[in-house]
Amino acid sequence: MTILYKVHNNLYVNLTNKCPCACTFCLRQTRDHMEESGTLWLKREPTLEEIIADFDNFNMDDYEELVFCGFGEPTERLEVLLKVAEYVKKTWPGKPIRINTNGLADLIHGEPTAHLLKGLVDTVSISLNTPNPERYHELVRSRFGDVSFQAMLDFAKDCTKYVSHVVMTTVSTTLTAQEEAECARICEELGVTYRIRPWED
Repeated sequence: MTILYKVHNNLYVNLTNKCPCACTFCLRQTRDHMEESGTLWLKREPTLEEIIADFDNFNMDDYEELVFCGFGEPTERLEVLLKVAEYVKKTWPGKPIRINTNGLADLIHGEPTAHLLKGLVDTVSISLNTPNPERYHELVRSRFGDVSFQAMLDFAKDCTKYVSHVVMTTVSTTLTAQEEAECARICEELGVTYRIRPWED
């Protein structure tokens, strides 16, 4: 199984293939790997011990950042994510840790979760995708339905209390200039950074 894998200058953690969304643009619909990784489809979810053991196969000095992101929503396994982050913070003090997420952790777990990231996660990157709630639901197809868009915004706002860097992203070429301006306004109101990330096939 591919648990840890390299993308650019970062080391990624593939915790799970579970996700509450079925995004129309999801990369896992068209590929089974990322750059130098093996297949990111897991035969089963790796245990905490297996994840930690896999770090022995990598020199952390070679990587700028540890990123929780694979072929699934990392906060589906939030308890394991937090334990891995704690291990990394203790073993490699100062190594930045990021979560790439759909921002639906509170819905997944049925309670607020942002406070659990305090002291363990340096950056939370949340997929905003669109400023329009109706269009968001069409694109993301969350199993939680129409409440998902507002829950994602609430999670982002909550994260600003506990995480030093909160980013919300859209993908270049997928929105109009007006829609991007609306996304920028939403991010400004939430107190987070807006980033337009490159399109990937």
